Amino acid sequence: MADPSFDVVSKVDRQEVDNALNQASKELGTRFDFRNTGAQVAWAGEEAIAFQAETEERCRAAVDVFQEKLVKRGISMKAFEVGDPAISGKVFKVTGSLVQGISSEKAKEIAKKVRDEAPKGVQAQIQGDQLRISGKKKDHLQDVIALLKNSDFGIALQFTNYR
Repeated sequence: MADPSFDVVSKVDRQEVDNALNQASKELGTRFDFRNTGAQVAWAGEEAIAFQAETEERCRAAVDVFQEKLVKRGISMKAFEVGDPAISGKVFKVTGSLVQGISSEKAKEIAKKVRDEAPKGVQAQIQGDQLRISGKKKDHLQDVIALLKNSDFGIALQFTNYR
């Protein structure tokens, strides 16, 4: 029988992001402080979200509303990066992007942490944009999950395929 294992991934549920975007858009259209400011939020491609408003302050507030909706839907703020508003014609615009997958540098950092601090017999293998952690005992894998949850790698981590 194969050793117990699980995968460490960094993925965002696009449907939840879409729901948060729709809620934020609806709130921007109905809230009193956003009336006549031209505040909008919309998809700008597959992994990007565009915000615009007539003032820089309202543009930042629109981003805050969207981030609040993401948090309510259980999506980590580490999975969403946004820049500073820039003026474009008469409106301020800013684009935020979703961070998907684990970069090779982050994967190496996570694998090193597992090698250095995890119980003996636990191994980490880099598989594209995810890691497979395997070990002899399920208890050791539970310890590794707790170790990774308490560490900050700057990205949102999820643990899948636990078997």
